[in-house]
Amino acid sequence: MTALLEIKDLHVHFPIKNGTFQKKTGEVKALNGVDLAVNKGEVLGIVGESGCGKSTLARSIVGLQKPTSGDILFNGEAYTDASAKEIYELRRNMQMVFQDPYTSLNPRMKVSESIAAPLKAYKQTKNLETRVKELMELVGLNPDMHYNRLPHEFSGGQRQRIGIARAIALEPKLIVCDEPVSALDVSVQAQVINLFQDLQKKLNLTYVFIAHDLSVINHIADRVAVMYLGKVMEKSNRETFQAHAQHPYTNALLSAVPLPDPDKERTRERIVLKGELPSPANPPSGCVFHTRCPKATEFCKTNIPVPEERGVPGQEVACFYPVGEEEKVKITL
Repeated sequence: MTALLEIKDLHVHFPIKNGTFQKKTGEVKALNGVDLAVNKGEVLGIVGESGCGKSTLARSIVGLQKPTSGDILFNGEAYTDASAKEIYELRRNMQMVFQDPYTSLNPRMKVSESIAAPLKAYKQTKNLETRVKELMELVGLNPDMHYNRLPHEFSGGQRQRIGIARAIALEPKLIVCDEPVSALDVSVQAQVINLFQDLQKKLNLTYVFIAHDLSVINHIADRVAVMYLGKVMEKSNRETFQAHAQHPYTNALLSAVPLPDPDKERTRERIVLKGELPSPANPPSGCVFHTRCPKATEFCKTNIPVPEERGVPGQEVACFYPVGEEEKVKITL
């Protein structure tokens, strides 16, 4: 099957410049060899600590950030070096929902104007008011009450619904969601996640869904990719991710998930990673995780692990010493 979206050996480096003449003195390696694929109709969840490159990846996918090297393909066609006109055409089929619902909307534009903006940009203005009202109803907003209101009159959850309505206006095939529920209350998070799932079924959407919360990813994603310092550490389907995670970093992330049973939460042993997250301006040699890995050896300091299947079909782990069955964190998300 041809993937709807393919990312091949993607690198994004930002120059560090100093001095009067802004001489380049180094570079921040935000993404350092990312390989991913997303099939039509599925949800790829991406998790990892802050600073691992998730948002840079999201911006690169939708053409807001030009990669340093590597390829991104949509429907089999590469657009890494696409012109502004080609990116404009691409965005008919690819949209983004941003993390902060407060800053992603123009405070001076009415809700109806924000939702209509992509339709006007692509000259789809026939029956514009009717279409905007349909979109509002689709995301759970009342057109009669909300059509002419400004963003400051809405709650965070309602604003994110407006952002979602804007993202689906052109009926795209792919939506990149950059932590779309992290700024919302827990009860509102559940409502918005359910909305994403309903829209996926109704509109046959494909998502790249970025989040910090593993329970959110487990609820919505079909497959999961775990990132650390610009690299993908592990890829697997949702069930394998929860029950058979093999990378020490994934194991540590799972151990930090709060348990609903307070007795189990108090008595369980968490895996605490030692040290600070290294700077992407000076990543460690060899395996980038070796400075914090409880299983690291001298071999890990000089050799770079390549993602490969280790026993479970469809699961790829970039680790020389994966976690054994007796070491795995066993939880129910």
